[in-house]
Amino acid sequence: MKVLVSVASKHGATTEIAAAIATELSAAGHQPVVVHPEDVHELDGVGAVVLGSAVYAGHWLKPARQLAERLESQLTGQPVWLFSSGPLGDPPMPDGNALDVTAIESQTHACEHRVFSGRLDRSTLGFGEKALVRALRAPEGDFRDWDEIRRWAVSIAAQVSNIPVARTSRPEE
Repeated sequence: MKVLVSVASKHGATTEIAAAIATELSAAGHQPVVVHPEDVHELDGVGAVVLGSAVYAGHWLKPARQLAERLESQLTGQPVWLFSSGPLGDPPMPDGNALDVTAIESQTHACEHRVFSGRLDRSTLGFGEKALVRALRAPEGDFRDWDEIRRWAVSIAAQVSNIPVARTSRPEE
């Protein structure tokens, strides 16, 4: 089954999560298509969707939010899984969902929303971002749990395998 994997990422850490998800979907026999949210204009031929975003200042990035809004009517007819990337540290902070995730879950009728810890590399940040992480005392490092991410992707692959494929033509009688 063709599965759209689309994520909004500011510094690449969330894109790396999408790549790991796509790898697991492919290993399970699905056809993942990884596309930036701003490049998704329709869902023709897609049997399921994984949509994710890095979380900054408690919000999903604009391209992912806009995809959910733009394709709301198409997404409600698809199985959709959502994920957020962003908490840092051990234990991860901040805890809880991004402020706009509830609305996105409602728009997409998501099967599930998962929060994964993120990565912070100060060398990739701009001046304003460096000031913010300094003020928040955000810890630097890669806090992503790759085993957890892969397990989640495998569970999606299994669920997608059990979704009936819509018939495109009538069988001959």
